[in-house]
Amino acid sequence: MKEGASISKPARVNERIRIKEVRVINPDGEQMGILPIQEALEAAKSFSLDLVEVAPEARPPVCRIMDYGKYRYEQSKKSREAKKKQTIIQVKEVKLRPKTEDHDFQFKAKHAERFLKEGNKTKVTMMFRGREMVHLDRGRVQLDRFAEALKEVAMIEQHPRLEGRNMVMILAPKH
Repeated sequence: MKEGASISKPARVNERIRIKEVRVINPDGEQMGILPIQEALEAAKSFSLDLVEVAPEARPPVCRIMDYGKYRYEQSKKSREAKKKQTIIQVKEVKLRPKTEDHDFQFKAKHAERFLKEGNKTKVTMMFRGREMVHLDRGRVQLDRFAEALKEVAMIEQHPRLEGRNMVMILAPKH
C-alpha cells in the first residue's frame, strides 16, 4: 500500500469521477449545491484546485474542491503520528518444570516481573516429561504459586490450561 493511502479505496479525483451530478463544497467549506460534473470540474479549475470525491456512498456523491496533493500529505502525516503513539505488546515466555527448585523458581519469577514491568505479557509454560503427566496437580500448584508471587505487578489473563504436554498460563501487566 502506498504511503498516505487510506485503508479504504483512494479517493477519486477530477476526471476519474464518473457520475452525472455531485454535491460540491468549495475550499472555504461552504456548499455550492448539486452541480453537473462538468460544472463542478470547471469550478475546481477556476480555483486552480482539484475536485475530490470525499463521500462516494452519499446520493449524490459529495465532492470537495481542495489541493489533493496537500490533502494526501496531511493524511500521511496523521497516519505517521498515529503509528508513533501505538505500543506493541510482546509475549515473553518463562518455562518451568514440576520439579523446579525454589531458587530457580524465584529467579524465573524475577525475570517474569521484569517482563511485566516493561509492559509485555508473560506466558508461563509448565513442561511435563514422561510420567510427570500423572502429576498435573503439582504443575497447577506451581503455576498458582507463580501467579501469587507476581500478584502486585500482574493479573491472570488466561488461567492454567493443558495444551498437549504443557500447561500454559498467560499473565498481563497491571496498569
